[in-house]
Amino acid sequence: MGNAIYAQESKKAFSEKTEKIAKELREIKSNATAKNKEDCIEETLMYYDFPSEHCSKIKTNNTIERLNREIRRRTRVVGCFPDGNSALMLVCARLRHVAGT
Repeated sequence: MGNAIYAQESKKAFSEKTEKIAKELREIKSNATAKNKEDCIEETLMYYDFPSEHCSKIKTNNTIERLNREIRRRTRVVGCFPDGNSALMLVCARLRHVAGT
């Protein structure tokens, strides 16, 4: 249900879909979830105020997820770090490389 809300193309369609899902949630006696959806609608609609070419980059965080996978892959190769500073140095080195490119 939640993913269907965020698949909408416009702010109006988003609002209508949220109201429809909140109504369905109330029908199945999930009032707390319905209230949460209705209360948080304004915060979740903020990215529609930006130009449409920016919306896809705001909605997705693939870059962050890819960076986390890369750091996880590199730290697994090492296995056990001698101390926290060595792990921090490895992560910082990778972040510097990504920021520089």
